[in-house]
Amino acid sequence: MRNTITRKGSPPIKVYCLPVERKQIETQAKAAGLSLSTFLLNVGLGYTVPGILDNQRVETLAKINGDLGRLGGLLKLWLSDDARTAKFDAATLRALLKKIEATQDEMHEIMRAVVVPKAGR
Repeated sequence: MRNTITRKGSPPIKVYCLPVERKQIETQAKAAGLSLSTFLLNVGLGYTVPGILDNQRVETLAKINGDLGRLGGLLKLWLSDDARTAKFDAATLRALLKKIEATQDEMHEIMRAVVVPKAGR
């Protein structure tokens, strides 16, 4: 019979931390969908820990993309001289363009939060 070394049979590593630090680590582990032990092991070994928060940001980006699509559709309708947009004036068009720009800015901020690591911000 072969003796196999397992993690459960190995001595644990103790980490002393303040209650507020423990809470932060627990929150991050939960956000990643991992146990506290697995989360700390992955981080300690240098693995990137994907989080559920990233998935939430992707959902937010998808909603923003839908908003941009609807705004672009309105713009296209206006540019095509459709009878339904006859009441739109230049001020309405400028407001629409500002809304598109603001939505793009919001999208860029979320993308930056997902792509750029916290240390690089």
